[in-house]
Amino acid sequence: MTSPTPESAPSIPRIQWLAVVAAILAAFVFAYLPTFRELVAAWDKEPDYSHGYLVIPLAVAFLYFRRTTMPKLQPGFYWGGLVLLVASIAMRIAGRALFLSPVDGWSIVVWTAGATWLLLGRRMLWWALPAIVFLFFMVPLPFRMETWLSVPLQKIATRLSCWTLQLFGLPALYEGNVIFLGEHRLFVEEACSGMRIFIGILALAYAYLVLVPRAWWERLLLLAAVLPVAIVANVTRIVVTALLYQLASSEAARHFSHDWAGFLMIPYAAALFALVLWYIGKLFPQVEHLGLGSLHTQSQQDPSA
Repeated sequence: MTSPTPESAPSIPRIQWLAVVAAILAAFVFAYLPTFRELVAAWDKEPDYSHGYLVIPLAVAFLYFRRTTMPKLQPGFYWGGLVLLVASIAMRIAGRALFLSPVDGWSIVVWTAGATWLLLGRRMLWWALPAIVFLFFMVPLPFRMETWLSVPLQKIATRLSCWTLQLFGLPALYEGNVIFLGEHRLFVEEACSGMRIFIGILALAYAYLVLVPRAWWERLLLLAAVLPVAIVANVTRIVVTALLYQLASSEAARHFSHDWAGFLMIPYAAALFALVLWYIGKLFPQVEHLGLGSLHTQSQQDPSA
């Protein structure tokens, strides 16, 4: 995929361009301040989206780490960006009219892309696009979409956890989303479906693919590994909780499930994802291809060869 060809922008005084930038930023803050308040409230109340505080700093970090590939800065007015700005306004109107707050939040991403194109051109937008797209992770999913994803994950986690406990020789049975283990009943609630782990590992995989060059098929493999990694990490949490109920005490199990698991599972899932990266690297090692001319040159430089 190649970057777009350079655009021509009318030459304008720098002070005029800075004044327009200031006006656009002021309008953005004024228009989106209520939206950001709703996002922060969601980050505070919903554990699955507590990572929202990190999204904007990480997006800025992507730009910093990719700074060596940044095209030449050419401030101006590139009117194609108005298309995306108008689209973001339409998304805001639709989101408010239909009471779809995620659509309102997603319009921030489209607005950012449009403002970048308008003020800095298509080439700068193309360069910054991975960081801009990453902003989608700060917006909670619509309720129906979240339920559509959570319910299957909840069922899979219940069954795999029960089967794992049976492999350990424990008398585990499941009915619906409840695991019966001796005198104990473990409810695999929607909050334990693994959505938080899935979103966290998806964001981690996206960040890795942005920063580390990989072949297209390797990218597909890594993205395909996100869901299994999230499931394994969540099943581990449920199984450890069940083992603590059976072998330690109910207090220890609740302490682990409610206090420690939330902190440990994302790093644990990240370690599993790193293991997948290591395995793919071992399975498909990087091979340097040398032509006959290169081999002849090397033989001349190394007489002992």
